[in-house]
Amino acid sequence: MKQIANDVLARARKAGATDAEVVVHEGDEFSALVRLGQVETLKESGSRAVGLRVFVGHRTASTSSSDLSTESIERLVDGAVSLARITSEDPFAGLPAESEFGQHDVAAQHLYFEDVNQQPPAERIEIARAVEAASMAYDPRIQNSGGGDFDTATSHKILLNSRGFVGEYRRSYCGFSAQPIAHDADGKMQRNYWYSSARTTRLLEDAKAIGEEAARRALRSLGARQVKTQQAPVVFSPEIARSIIGNIFEAANGDAIYRHATFFAEMLGERVAGENVTVIDDGTLVFDHTDRGGSIKAGGFGTSPFDGEGLPTRRTVLIEKGILKSYVNNAYTARKLGMASTGNAVRSLASNPGIGAGNFFLQPGTLTPEEMIGEVPNGLYVTETMGFGVNLVTGDYSQGAAGLWIENGELAYPVEGITIAGNLKEMYQNISAIGNDLVFRSSSAAPTLRIEGMMIAGS
Repeated sequence: MKQIANDVLARARKAGATDAEVVVHEGDEFSALVRLGQVETLKESGSRAVGLRVFVGHRTASTSSSDLSTESIERLVDGAVSLARITSEDPFAGLPAESEFGQHDVAAQHLYFEDVNQQPPAERIEIARAVEAASMAYDPRIQNSGGGDFDTATSHKILLNSRGFVGEYRRSYCGFSAQPIAHDADGKMQRNYWYSSARTTRLLEDAKAIGEEAARRALRSLGARQVKTQQAPVVFSPEIARSIIGNIFEAANGDAIYRHATFFAEMLGERVAGENVTVIDDGTLVFDHTDRGGSIKAGGFGTSPFDGEGLPTRRTVLIEKGILKSYVNNAYTARKLGMASTGNAVRSLASNPGIGAGNFFLQPGTLTPEEMIGEVPNGLYVTETMGFGVNLVTGDYSQGAAGLWIENGELAYPVEGITIAGNLKEMYQNISAIGNDLVFRSSSAAPTLRIEGMMIAGS
């Protein structure tokens, strides 16, 4: 792979590129879906591809290919350089300065575990079967299932450029889930799911426990009804709080900032949330775990030694105690804004770098979810949202929702067919409580949070 990358780079320079950047990626994936105890789908695949970004002065173009033959590489390079020559000049285009390149110690980040590939397929299928069986055995009202699955993925990435940067790393992933379907006496159905994911099989949770949690989540929605339209506190479960906080990253995205397509434009140093809100993006996180075999370290799902342009990943505090402290940039948007890159460049093989998060999270509070709910006389606990009702220019927020109604500090009954609405600029200011239940099940995470005074539209 490294030889391929070097060959592509050399050809690009020989063809007339003043600068060039090459990414070579290979990966293997496995997926098994078991439904009602029987294997329904079984997939195994491997891929290898190369991406090339060239610059001819301030003109740029990107191409990619999964055909790594000599003839294909020649076409890839010639096509990229020819395309760059006819594109418009952009004074902000270009690779980062040589002084900016760097990377963290790959071994210290613990991103790759060989056991993911070593686990026999039969064992993976059996876990998928076990998690589904546990969900269906939990309660007689569960008699159908969307299935149990098990997935693995490993990847190897090499990035090098004409300014001397060379970096590579491997990653591994494994996970499984169950999707039970619950029926009530009237024949109405509710589907839900739960899952476990990790970088190594050693850190996967118990299949029986995951299946039973998926069943509980499906059962708690049976008998759901609407509530009257009203203004009330809304408590967001961690899965939904993650998307609420995720909008902060999008609002602070340098691309949206320089286009004035976000309500965070020209707000650096200003208060944008309550004093209890601190939001961090950290592409360097490594977690300490303990399993039956002892202690083990594993990098976060968003951890990497360098970003999509060869800059070291870093910890960036976007919001500190409610004050907007930083935008997130790649090299291009940093130049546009007269700022420095925050090491958040991400790129696919065939495109210019965009901006993406590392491990993005809301700093946890001290209250348990039960304590947060216990302080609500009447309100909504949201477990599901539907639709894409977020306008980052104005901050307007409106989404379909389902969950559980809170009465006198207790979860009283399930609700659905409602809409929750507000404005993110006010919602972030009105976060009245943050839970202590921060858990990273993906590269972004948030604990339970409570927002006061949201509009709930129902019957």
